[in-house]
Amino acid sequence: MSNHQKRLSVPNSWPVERKTATFTVKAGAGPHGRDGVPLLILLRDVLGYADSKKEARYALNQGSVLVNGEAVRDEQRPIGMFDIIAFTERDEYYRVFPDEGGRLALTRIDADAADGRLAKIEDKTQVPGGETQLNLHDGSNLRVGDGGDYNTKDSIVVSNDDKEIVAHFPYEEGCLVTAVRGQHAGEIGEIADIKVTPGSGSNSVVVEGEDTSFETVEEYVVVIDENFTGDDE
Repeated sequence: MSNHQKRLSVPNSWPVERKTATFTVKAGAGPHGRDGVPLLILLRDVLGYADSKKEARYALNQGSVLVNGEAVRDEQRPIGMFDIIAFTERDEYYRVFPDEGGRLALTRIDADAADGRLAKIEDKTQVPGGETQLNLHDGSNLRVGDGGDYNTKDSIVVSNDDKEIVAHFPYEEGCLVTAVRGQHAGEIGEIADIKVTPGSGSNSVVVEGEDTSFETVEEYVVVIDENFTGDDE
């Protein structure tokens, strides 16, 4: 199986130029599904910390590049929305955040903000033993003893150390959200109204911000905290 991906067919979320070359690196198996961006692209094409795959592999083998608190040595490891990337030797920390057009961008954060990652609850199910499993946007899941406080479309912050929930942001009118897909991707505001669509159609939300107001389907928004909106330093 080829380790290459044609640039013209990469997902819109990938922060790569499509016409500078024919191929780029292919994402390996892992979280975020097809939208996951290979770590190599962030190291080489976005941050400029490596000039080649060989240099990236050498840096990763030092164990000083962490993704969500865990050392990563695979340059094809998929990186996606809200992941936390730490460069311990540089004392640099970044959060992957949706930018205009839905492309993923790196937002510089401080060390304290890098202790946990934001996750959207896509679904929840009961598992044997009475626990509730929360299925998250990146394909991972988390079990909680009492799932009554958590609903789909809510967001949580999961600690990198012990994988426990350290914050919970309910999906409701007045909450702060960012659009992650669609023509308003990257825009931030508060939900002013949730419009329930009868039948099987998607509900829509009206979002109002300081400089923007838009309407989109609720699947395209993620609840965030004000600390996730920009540079924390």
